[in-house]
Amino acid sequence: MKDITRGGQFLVKETKCEDIFTPEDFSEEQKMMRDSVKEFVDKEIWPNKNRFENKEYAFTVECMHKAAEMGFLSISVPEAYGGMGLGFVDTVLVCDYISGATGSFSSAFGAHTGIGTMPITLYGTEEQKQKYVPKLASGEWFGAYCLTEPEAGSDANSGKTKAVLSEDGTHYKISGQKMWITNAGFCNLFIVFARIGDDKNITGFIVENNPNNGISMNEEEHKLGIRASSTRQVFFADTKVPVENMLSERGNGFKIAMNALNVGRIKLAAACLDAQRRITTNSVKYANERIQFKTPISQFGAIRSKLAEMAANCYAGESATYRAAKNIEDRIAGREAEGASHQEAELKGVEEYAIECSILKVAVSEDIQNCADEGIQIFGGMGFSEDTPMESAWRDARIARIYEGTNEINRMLSVGMLIKKAMKGHVDLLGPATKVSEELMGIPSFETPDYSELFAEEKEMLAKLKKAFLMVAGGAVQKYGPDLDEHQQLLMAAADILIEIYMAESAILRTEKLAKKEGEAKVQEQIAMAKLYLYKAVDIVTQKGKESIISFAEGDEQRMMLMGLRRFTKYTNMPNIVQIRETITTKLVEKNAYCF
Repeated sequence: MKDITRGGQFLVKETKCEDIFTPEDFSEEQKMMRDSVKEFVDKEIWPNKNRFENKEYAFTVECMHKAAEMGFLSISVPEAYGGMGLGFVDTVLVCDYISGATGSFSSAFGAHTGIGTMPITLYGTEEQKQKYVPKLASGEWFGAYCLTEPEAGSDANSGKTKAVLSEDGTHYKISGQKMWITNAGFCNLFIVFARIGDDKNITGFIVENNPNNGISMNEEEHKLGIRASSTRQVFFADTKVPVENMLSERGNGFKIAMNALNVGRIKLAAACLDAQRRITTNSVKYANERIQFKTPISQFGAIRSKLAEMAANCYAGESATYRAAKNIEDRIAGREAEGASHQEAELKGVEEYAIECSILKVAVSEDIQNCADEGIQIFGGMGFSEDTPMESAWRDARIARIYEGTNEINRMLSVGMLIKKAMKGHVDLLGPATKVSEELMGIPSFETPDYSELFAEEKEMLAKLKKAFLMVAGGAVQKYGPDLDEHQQLLMAAADILIEIYMAESAILRTEKLAKKEGEAKVQEQIAMAKLYLYKAVDIVTQKGKESIISFAEGDEQRMMLMGLRRFTKYTNMPNIVQIRETITTKLVEKNAYCF
């Protein structure tokens, strides 16, 4: 296997721009796929936004069937089960561009192709896959996923739903209540998690949706957003499930659920990207058309600042999402080359980058909310009206911070998983953290380095931000050891630093790669977006680092660490932020769209 950076290693290993995949690297086939998905959305979904907002659930199903005819439901399904068997990047690409018009359709699509189909593809027996996956890949059947219960949300393994083996040993009887089940109203098949006896962990089952088999539902939930996404409570009363429909083995349900969520997280990040592009484009168009004080509002600095930030966040989100997607794809290919089955390779490939998946989920779901919020602001009073697409985009964006594990859970997971990897020896954090403490004791260099090369100072800044993380997280681990889990506010602050490093680095590496290919003069706007994102990231690292240090360190140690933090967040040459934003917005306004 070629030397692929392992999950979490971005923190301690320098990544070269040549080694990352970017949206500019799409193959001709991938561009064609992207364009056909965009055409589908522009023709079938976008013009019918009001039908989704009016809770036309049947229309969501109709669009799902149309997506199935185009083959979009079968992208990641292996060819042996009627799918296209395309790579992980293709899966993410389709998920990205199919999700931009309305959260209702993207939730139905994501739940079906992801958590509704994938657990069978990745954990099913050969018989289960032959029986169910072709129907799901073709859209003949639709899938749903029953994990959450009234008492079991973030603590997914605490579910009360029971599975009892029949006396003759041929089937299980499942009884319990599940809630927030996406696609429940039209699905043919559920992946259900239940507990057998007093097992420590839950078990997964494939359950066909048959109302005559003890399955009933509440009415559709009334929700803030994703209004035409079918969401219901599902009740099981002695629902008979053949023993051969157990998914994987007994007690493996929690593992299935967690791994399904890892894939779901990067796909959720992808599903927020095209929404950001569309919101930004609509905002630019409106700002160019809206005249106040005899001037298009796109000429006012207050509006220009917003547009630049929206574009920079979207650009960083794209950069990081496709970087991680390709890492996962390469890891899967490497494992297959070593003789692992597709199932095992994909599971291990995604699991390897679980930290990055959590980072992306948090960062991009928060960026889409901010983007939609600023979109409403640019539209002014019109943004608050149902006649423009902004208010529905804002409402739809809100769920992204909750599902696939709340952003709070994902923040804590990202740092927790990193520390676990370090303890297992998969990522060497101790060595670099020790070096940082030694550096704090030493005398800093006062030489001014040569920053003539593009991003020389920015890359040095990234290296310093990584030191800031190692200093803060290392200090907290040293103080609290295995009890660090109990200090959630510190974990959250460390996670914010980790997230900003990954996102900013991804934007810078993508742009550096592009500049080497196109020449710096042609990518001035991308250079500006990468610099703007990094500048904002430095501010966040400064704030969160300080908050952590003053909360767990005192006396000389505190003074030493605060001094280190100042050193690690100090620019030699401050960027001119107003000028940088102007560079970005000038291009947006001229092209009348998000054009990167």
